[in-house]
Amino acid sequence: MRGMALVSAPPTCDVILALDVPSRAEAEAFLDRIGGDLRWVKIGLQMFVSEGPDIIDAIAGRGHRVFLDLKLHDIPNTVASAIRSLKGRPCDLLTLHAGGGAEMMRQAVAAAHEINPQLNLLAVTVLTSFDEAGLAETGVVGGAATQVERLAALALQTGVPGIVCSPQELPALRKKFGSGPILVTPGVRPAGSEAGDQKRIMTPREAAVAGSSFIVVGRPLLQAKDPRVALAAIRAEMAGSC
Repeated sequence: MRGMALVSAPPTCDVILALDVPSRAEAEAFLDRIGGDLRWVKIGLQMFVSEGPDIIDAIAGRGHRVFLDLKLHDIPNTVASAIRSLKGRPCDLLTLHAGGGAEMMRQAVAAAHEINPQLNLLAVTVLTSFDEAGLAETGVVGGAATQVERLAALALQTGVPGIVCSPQELPALRKKFGSGPILVTPGVRPAGSEAGDQKRIMTPREAAVAGSSFIVVGRPLLQAKDPRVALAAIRAEMAGSC
């Protein structure tokens, strides 16, 4: 089974396409447009619910590595069982919510090692659509940065090897936890792009310099007139930054 070995230092920063489209047909049409130079594809909840788990095999079968972004959050046994149900699927990265707690994450780590020791779990800390006011509405005090560090520490203590965070939290996380954790950052927008519903954003170069392992980019590629050119431009911006 394909997988990415746990890392002791962040890899060269790379781009993950957030393939947030409604159907497999649209997904494959877009992948044809962007070409084979794209290494990583994120399958989100919309695509997974629409097409089912076979979409993992379809994307991987085209030569891409799969980041399955389901943000699992449930009682520990349910999350562990969901992960075990992915046995045999070519999935390299998988998200769960750190807010599910230590026991949920410990059981998730055990389940991931059971089905594939190289499957890397990523703990989602604070969604990039949240700002300080939004967090306060949910009862979280201390702001996004404090909450991200709190949840990141909890996740790493349970054996989860990676964190999903806003690029703005990257410097603090690298300072506190070093080069070991995989840090995956959505909320990245090339200079001049619209922010959309993302609140805590950076440019690709800023995120790379700050220590991101992978940047996740959706609409700036999906809406590009020529996605191959757009991907090359993002990589050029990042070049020499990691």
